[in-house]
Amino acid sequence: MTLLKPAAETRPATPPARTVPRWRIRLRRDRSLLLMTLPAVALLAVFAYAPMLGLVTAFQSYDIYSGFWYSPFTGLDNLERLLQDPIFWHALTNTLVISAVQLILYFPVPIALALVLNEVANGRVRSFVQSVVYLPHFFSWVLVVTVFQEMLGGAGALNTILRRHGWATWDIMTNPDAFKYLVTAQAVWKEAGWGIIVFLAALAAVDQSLYEAAAADGAGRWRRLWHVTLPGMRGVIVLMLVLRLGNALTVGFEQMLIQRQAVGRDASEVLDTFAYYYGVVNNNFSYGAAAGLFKGVLSLLLVLAANKLAHAFGEDGLYRK
Repeated sequence: MTLLKPAAETRPATPPARTVPRWRIRLRRDRSLLLMTLPAVALLAVFAYAPMLGLVTAFQSYDIYSGFWYSPFTGLDNLERLLQDPIFWHALTNTLVISAVQLILYFPVPIALALVLNEVANGRVRSFVQSVVYLPHFFSWVLVVTVFQEMLGGAGALNTILRRHGWATWDIMTNPDAFKYLVTAQAVWKEAGWGIIVFLAALAAVDQSLYEAAAADGAGRWRRLWHVTLPGMRGVIVLMLVLRLGNALTVGFEQMLIQRQAVGRDASEVLDTFAYYYGVVNNNFSYGAAAGLFKGVLSLLLVLAANKLAHAFGEDGLYRK
């Protein structure tokens, strides 16, 4: 006689663990930071991205009375005219030359000033110097050009001193050959103090124990600067360089417009003034929009190329891979 075995108890199968998407984890983790950025995102959306819809006029024969919807569509005619315009290519060349001069002569200045201020032991002296070099950032370009006119103009302080000593005068403010160096000097005086803030923050983030270890190994001030300070700032320097290259085609519309009559169109014509005079002033809005579109696309390509180069050197750039 065979005994029947009791049926094995069947346990309910354990449901597999539910995997939470990574974006939800990051959203939950950075929720407070994202809420803080909402006002800035709203400002960008209203004042930066929404106006980009007006670029449709670059492909139209835009009439201000007909508006976007009723202006005739012309395709790429405005861009073709733009690329065949020698004045446009002259403006682009001027823009690139001025931008290259500012990149070489202006970009290292805030870094050097930040390094010098970081070595000042007296906190009051450091704060005073930083406030003095930071103050011109709040001046308008009209005031900046006026100050330079009073210092370097034909009746300025420099030429007055030269006349008193019987030396030849030099009116730098009306010299087309020196204009690119003049606008660079004005940009340095006005904006170098603003750039110091970012690099001082980068210096504050450098681990102080590295300086102590380097000093214990016998490294002097210059070796600590070369092997500790500059490597600690490298990521921020590369980031600011990428942003500077992306903004390379914007070299100061107001600054050029104010000094245009003094040095002439050949020296001061850049892409922004070209779009203004040949687009807005001549009521050819589509042509000006085409110039703005060309500038925007070229700036985007410069940013992407600079960011890719930063990744090639092992830096994060604007974003990590």
